[in-house]
Amino acid sequence: MSVLTRLRSAAGVVARSTIRRTAKATLARTADCVAAQRDVLRELLALNADSQFSVDHGLQAATTADELRGSLPVADYERFRPYVERVAEGERMALLGRDNELLMFSLSSGTTGQSKLIPITQRFLDDYRRGWQTWGIHMLDDHFAQNRKNMVQLISDYELYHTPGGTPCGNISGLVTAMQKKIVRLMYTLPPETMKITDADAKYYTTLRIALADRDVGMFTTANPSTLVRLAHLMHDRAESLVRDLRDGTLSDEYDVPTTVRRSIARNVSRQRVKRARELDRVLERTGTLKPRDAWPQLELLAVWTGGSCAHYLDRVREFYGDLPVRDHGLHASEGRMTIPLEDDTSSGVLDVTSHFFEFVPVEEYESEHRDVLLAHELDEGREYYILLTTASGLYRYDIQDVVRCTGFHGTTPKLAFMHKGAHVSSLTGEKLSETQVVSAVREGLDGGRHRIAEFALSPEWGDPPRYQLLLECEPAFDDDAVGRLATTVDARLKELNVEYREKRETGRLDPLVGRRLVPGTWGRFAAWKRARSGGSSEQYKHPCLVPDLDFAERVLALQHGETLDTPATAETSAAAQATRRSKRERVAD
Repeated sequence: MSVLTRLRSAAGVVARSTIRRTAKATLARTADCVAAQRDVLRELLALNADSQFSVDHGLQAATTADELRGSLPVADYERFRPYVERVAEGERMALLGRDNELLMFSLSSGTTGQSKLIPITQRFLDDYRRGWQTWGIHMLDDHFAQNRKNMVQLISDYELYHTPGGTPCGNISGLVTAMQKKIVRLMYTLPPETMKITDADAKYYTTLRIALADRDVGMFTTANPSTLVRLAHLMHDRAESLVRDLRDGTLSDEYDVPTTVRRSIARNVSRQRVKRARELDRVLERTGTLKPRDAWPQLELLAVWTGGSCAHYLDRVREFYGDLPVRDHGLHASEGRMTIPLEDDTSSGVLDVTSHFFEFVPVEEYESEHRDVLLAHELDEGREYYILLTTASGLYRYDIQDVVRCTGFHGTTPKLAFMHKGAHVSSLTGEKLSETQVVSAVREGLDGGRHRIAEFALSPEWGDPPRYQLLLECEPAFDDDAVGRLATTVDARLKELNVEYREKRETGRLDPLVGRRLVPGTWGRFAAWKRARSGGSSEQYKHPCLVPDLDFAERVLALQHGETLDTPATAETSAAAQATRRSKRERVAD
């Protein structure tokens, strides 16, 4: 351990003590979820009460959940887009209150093909950082040795471009990094300038080149575990080049690293690390490859998402990095942090009731005209819900299309685990494809109706890397070559419609989309099975064009070959569930 690392660890004692007190106060609010959420909602409504959106929707005097619900239905991004666009032009009070300072826009893929701009305000950032600090101090207290080691964190730039009004647009993690104190930055192996590298392979290579010089790395952290797998593959493929750069004090010219970044990080790569290069050479001689677990023998923790489809990456991650504990980041997105995991090896985390106001829709009632929208304390352990957010960004009752399961309670506040994106959104590695995008891509691929297919559905297929498959019934003239061309066209169009799908394809985290023909009648058998399971009529059946379930194709192919699928036992009826919740509300009111 270096002298600098020891000094940093000692100096961090006071900072950790301060953060620990803040985290304790944050978690203390979970003892009374009702009061915490009531207070947060009142603050958020007041914060933006003088915005044009609040005026247009009668929210100026709203202070309670009932008043909010009476003024606004559950909403998707399109309800807010016109107001956000006005903010982007410089008209801040279209969506935000006078005292709600705008710092940047976070970028996220939209369901219609247009990127979403999420306003990041000072209040939002304060809440965001408090959630991360609560997460971080519990992680460090549980893994105390990490206080004396370094971490490799991959982040993205918060200033990819500026709106016409001059506001930076990018990733909130970059803004947090740019605002960190110098003592905090000493914990991180990578200099913040690496966020300015836009070419994915160049960024990953530079990350490995700088990180391999640091033997004291104890932790890797990035949102998606697919990134860790990609790093490990690149380390294997470019092992000799990485060790040579390390020995010579260079950074390969093969990669598109901007000149300004090369100058900024020169201090991190110019020193010749001969001893470290020899150590890695011995690893290569002994094992024939270079894996993270061998390159960094002090690794003790990984911090990535583990819920939903991310769980499928963990075996591969451990193959490369070792059988290490994994601390889930918690459910968070551009729109806000939702949960804070406090233990290793679980995606479950306590709801962050001090940052946003949350509502929930039971999964089985989501499509119903008379669905019951619940408050956080009204959830039932073991059941699944769509989560809605009201935040400091000016989003109200926002349907983020995430499905969560209540796994228990911390005090009276629910603990939630992310299950998957909603019925009309799929995300294997952060791409968030929407059914609208899929339908648009397939229609264009069919050349305006010149070709015909009966029905189709896009679904994910697991692999290393995973990919999407287009399942379709089509006329005999539409042969296998035509199916292949359609798949290629749809893949290309999805890259145009969805910036995050394009990024995942270009970085190798998703393989190209493939097409698969089904025998005639398969979709009819599938529709019959769906009706038998739900009890609905043929008139009520709606064919899904995007299904996020990794097992979906297997079920469809089983039907294609004449096999039958089990009809799962139905859950508690909606009416009975609503009666149970009414009883709970009455007890809370009493």
